[in-house]
Amino acid sequence: MTPETIMTLGQRALEMATLLSAPLLLSALVIGVLISLFQAATQINEMTLSFVPKLLVLVVVLLLAGPWMLELLVDFTRKLFQDIPNLIG
Repeated sequence: MTPETIMTLGQRALEMATLLSAPLLLSALVIGVLISLFQAATQINEMTLSFVPKLLVLVVVLLLAGPWMLELLVDFTRKLFQDIPNLIG
């Protein structure tokens, strides 16, 4: 294996991790900002007020984006396994 091959595999793995984590992280970010604005406007400082909506939104996003994320990961793994003979020699 050449260093270029290793760098390409690492880059593809980082891209895959970014694609898989983006829907969950972005939805948690948006909900966190909205809850923070609500808390600042009403001066309610309750920790569970930010935790419960984030958890519910993450569950919904995972239900909606889960099949796409799983398909993406399976395709990446399948392609990686098919490339093993080319990587070895």
